[in-house]
Amino acid sequence: MAIRSRLVQFDPLGRNAAVPAVSGWTSTAGTAAFLSLTKTSNCTRLRLDSCKPFANLAKSALAMKLTTFLLAAALCVTVGCRTLPQVGQTPQQLNHTLNYWLYLPDDYNQKPRERWPLMLFLHGSGERGTNLAAVLKHGPPKLASEGRKFPFIIVSPQCPTNQRWSVPGLNRLLDNITAKYRVDNNRVYLTGLSMGGYGAWALAGANPERFAALAPICGGGDPAIASRLRHIPIRVFHGAKDKAVPVKKSIEMVDALKAVGADVKLTIYPEAAHDSWTQTYDNPEFYDWLLRQRRK
Repeated sequence: MAIRSRLVQFDPLGRNAAVPAVSGWTSTAGTAAFLSLTKTSNCTRLRLDSCKPFANLAKSALAMKLTTFLLAAALCVTVGCRTLPQVGQTPQQLNHTLNYWLYLPDDYNQKPRERWPLMLFLHGSGERGTNLAAVLKHGPPKLASEGRKFPFIIVSPQCPTNQRWSVPGLNRLLDNITAKYRVDNNRVYLTGLSMGGYGAWALAGANPERFAALAPICGGGDPAIASRLRHIPIRVFHGAKDKAVPVKKSIEMVDALKAVGADVKLTIYPEAAHDSWTQTYDNPEFYDWLLRQRRK
């Protein structure tokens, strides 16, 4: 059965004025609602001056409000009323405790049956605080803010002032995101830079079953966790001239992973200092490699 949608402006005198359809509906007193109309008897469309039962009801302001509400509710039952998530990158908050940026691909809402890869990005110590815009300074959230398009979801939380990345807090965030959005749980990727690189090593070590790939940049970790990570493809990046976090921190982790037979590769940029993330995140091959990985 064909369904036509019209936005009808109700008039207390019993007239109706059709106005162009829009993408939402309101049920404010005496205003408008979307109507799902089907061809019935002598009324092929709702005209309050020709369909006497409606005209009589509309003469009462209270009845008019009730009619508007019921018709809007009927539409929700018929076609469903829900707010689609905003695509692109938007600020979000988890339980008033953790602020983060959420990036959804442009065609997320156009493909309601598709499940999407997800990247969790952890920033460095300089972006901590309450100003969420600081997280846009580096990495994938920076690129997204500049208009770059990604074929996956990106979650970029902000670490609070004077704190380090919390494994339980990040797990709660991931639990919330994977429950709320259409995430492919077999393609969840973890990356971070500097303090975020340390956080990535720690989170992956605590929950290795959660991630399909790991990409720490200019960070360090505990080599004792290597055996827990041996099944995860890992790409590590560091600058040879890094004085903030010496390159030996990454070398130690990679050597420990190689010793347990892990799929790991270390890229050392010979002329880079602490900023080894710009070259990494600007490289399309990095994302191509990520998207080929699936949880084992």
